[in-house]
Amino acid sequence: MGRALAGAFPICRATFEEADRELGEPLSRLCFEGPDDQLMLTENTQPAILAVSMAAYRLATSSGVRPGFVAGHSLGEYSANVAAGTVAFGDALRLVRRRGQYMQEAVPVGEGAMAAILGLDAEAVTAACEEASAERGGEVVSPANINAPGQIVVAGAREAVRIAGERARAKGAKRVVPLPVSAPFHCALMEPAARRLEPELRMIQARDPVVPVVANVDADVKREGPACVEALVRQVAAPVQWERVVRRLATEGVRAYVEVGPGTVLTGLVRKIHRDATVLNFETPDQLAAVEELWGQV
Repeated sequence: MGRALAGAFPICRATFEEADRELGEPLSRLCFEGPDDQLMLTENTQPAILAVSMAAYRLATSSGVRPGFVAGHSLGEYSANVAAGTVAFGDALRLVRRRGQYMQEAVPVGEGAMAAILGLDAEAVTAACEEASAERGGEVVSPANINAPGQIVVAGAREAVRIAGERARAKGAKRVVPLPVSAPFHCALMEPAARRLEPELRMIQARDPVVPVVANVDADVKREGPACVEALVRQVAAPVQWERVVRRLATEGVRAYVEVGPGTVLTGLVRKIHRDATVLNFETPDQLAAVEELWGQV
């Protein structure tokens, strides 16, 4: 993850070296070489994804690409704020490491779960969760990622999530897919993590973003540092409103999107939400030319 970028471009290599210095350990080696079982620990995954995303972003901007807005899905909102200049890269690396740790520790392993519900609208998914919670005596289960039309992830107590999936199928869901996650993110079970992270977030020196940030928690455009931090505080235990984020970007006049960093999940989601937009992902050296060409057209 990120090895090709670091091998091809000094600015990317310098980004990984900076991450190693800021954390006091060889994060770059974990990104490039693994082992996978260590990389998949959320306290390592989160800073690793942030580092790869910022290496790619810095390369793109060094080529003249300048976004009109930035946004990120869950962890990606930290990358968005680093890109916007709201949060220093080093501060963000340390914050997301602790964010991962606190989220993992909020719920004992095996007690929480997440599942993707496909082919059902948000109102019906919410109803399925409410029915499951009532059946389980008030156990937590709720929409956690409202990703795109017909694609909603729920999170909560393991049995409540299972029952919510059954209720969703009965309401017409096409599929219910359990997700291989280490904790039930973005639901009320994450409130202990939110409380632990909040004072650390509020202690950082947050600057006003040089590029507006559209936040997960409310899909509002944030133009001041304190508002960006408040959104990061709230998003730990609140659902990711990704469909609303993309629709807000569309109303702001955005017509081209570049997913920066590992994976293509957001590329697919944006295409479902904003069908007439141009969408690219950028995580390897051979994709840079397409990003530069797109920038030349907007």
